[in-house]
Amino acid sequence: MKIIIINGPNLNLLGTREPEIYGKQTFQAYFETLQGQYPQLNLEYYQNNSEGALIDKLHQVGFSYDGIILNGGAYTHTSVAIGDALAAINTPTVEVHISNVYARESFRHHSYFSAHCAGIIVGMGLTGYELALNYFTKQG
Repeated sequence: MKIIIINGPNLNLLGTREPEIYGKQTFQAYFETLQGQYPQLNLEYYQNNSEGALIDKLHQVGFSYDGIILNGGAYTHTSVAIGDALAAINTPTVEVHISNVYARESFRHHSYFSAHCAGIIVGMGLTGYELALNYFTKQG
């Protein structure tokens, strides 16, 4: 089973950016832990701060992978274009947010992605990615 985790803007700063919200662990270290926990999966990780690059990656993997785990960061609340890309592909996607976006600023309460995703995991910290992987392993 081939699954990719796609992280959007500023998530390359995990471990140093607002550790009281996002924790102190880098995503690369967490990803290596996930690879160890799920050796049966072909896991990939992609991060980019650019909206266009994220769309290009969704187009690239959206017809051939078994699952996408997407944390679009702030683009979740602003990018109609990424929402359109999700609508255009057929690989199932789970939207993940490390923080509880509903306990934050009101503009974060809307997602342009959710309607095109199999599900949403919000506010569970990095564990949200593992929960999304569990979903895919139970589906496949």
